[in-house]
Amino acid sequence: MKSGAGWLASATPEAIEAFLEGLSDNALLALPWLFEFWALPHQVPPEGAWKTWVIMGGRGAGKTRAGAEWVRAEVEGATPMAPGRARRVALVGETVDQVREVMVMGESGILACSPPDRRPEWQATRRQLVWPNGAVAQVFSAHDPASLRGPQFDAAWADELAKWPKAQEAWDQLQFGLRLGEAPRQVVTTTPQNVEVLKAILKNPSTVTTHAPTEANRAHLAASFLEEVRARYGGTRLGRQELDGLLLEDMDGSLWSAAQLDAARVAVVPVFSRIVVAVDPAVSQGGGSDECGIVVVGAVTEGPPQNWRAVVLEDASVRMSSPETWARAALAAMARHKADRLVVEVNQGGDLVTSVIRGVDALVPIKAVHASKGKVARAEPVAALYEQGRVAHLRGLAALEEQMCRMTVQGYRGKGSPDRVDALVWALTELIVDPSQAFVAPRLRTLG
Repeated sequence: MKSGAGWLASATPEAIEAFLEGLSDNALLALPWLFEFWALPHQVPPEGAWKTWVIMGGRGAGKTRAGAEWVRAEVEGATPMAPGRARRVALVGETVDQVREVMVMGESGILACSPPDRRPEWQATRRQLVWPNGAVAQVFSAHDPASLRGPQFDAAWADELAKWPKAQEAWDQLQFGLRLGEAPRQVVTTTPQNVEVLKAILKNPSTVTTHAPTEANRAHLAASFLEEVRARYGGTRLGRQELDGLLLEDMDGSLWSAAQLDAARVAVVPVFSRIVVAVDPAVSQGGGSDECGIVVVGAVTEGPPQNWRAVVLEDASVRMSSPETWARAALAAMARHKADRLVVEVNQGGDLVTSVIRGVDALVPIKAVHASKGKVARAEPVAALYEQGRVAHLRGLAALEEQMCRMTVQGYRGKGSPDRVDALVWALTELIVDPSQAFVAPRLRTLG
């Protein structure tokens, strides 16, 4: 019989038909219960000697099924009565009800995944599953970490750890109990959130991870569900967390927070007084270069300056293959938004930067800016505008917002350079912090 994670899930119809025709009747009956043939890559345990396997994924990515199948693989032997690798398992979730309804009895839970001759018995009064071979899985609630004191295990499944109410205490007690057998192991299935216990687990050298977005499991999800959640949450930080399954961290001392940016989201824009496109060109070119930050911002600058407001409209940043690449991308953004001016940092390229733009469009209005302060010093007045509720964001700015949350009072805590944030800062500095003109009458138009 063929093997390999997810072979049937990725094979062509012709290959599947040929494969099935070659199976005996008994093999065909057994096939639905052989998860290794149906599993997606992120649902298969990594090789090697690990202590903790963390499966991070978006909603509906198949995390629960992966956890249930891993428990099966740990407790089941070669025959229904033969012992498996593990005999004492802890099932830990946010509440006892959630463990029972999702991990045990859910559509992707342990009972649904188990073949009839190996299906465990649910003993409700004792809150445990008992397999025909004598293996036992006990149910625990993260609300009651003390209940994990005393019992001992050789395997554990922790579901949605990132939302546990007493996560650190419950996790610690689970670790003390995971002491049976030669090499006790555990699996964590969770949609990632910025919580310390999860970040610490991921940094542990004995931890391995797999990851998948919601769409990786689209064959088993309603098409209408995917369309609706992508339409509603695509391009937002919440979407990157809940659908893409990415861990988005707020750094200590960050100038912006995820909650602050989510609260600044708007769907309707006003009639703007001015719109600018700001550019922070990358120093180098090619595949290993930083991106060229290109951000579009509109502002209403009527009345006293303390009443001025802005909306970040687009992050049009690109990775440079040549200077002309970013120049054309910036000018295209200007055309899309009918912007008034291009604001370009010239620290790295000097006159060459403006000459590149002029080579594409000789008449475009340009303001060349030179950074005399550090990135943090330039960003702090802009961050203050957000604290005052004077800057809003349209959707679709997730990559920019992730960089913003990594900009701290000590500097940028991410890979490369914060090119998108730099462009944002130049745009808002031009429009509100240090405007080049005190007042421009509002134009009688909105975004096209």
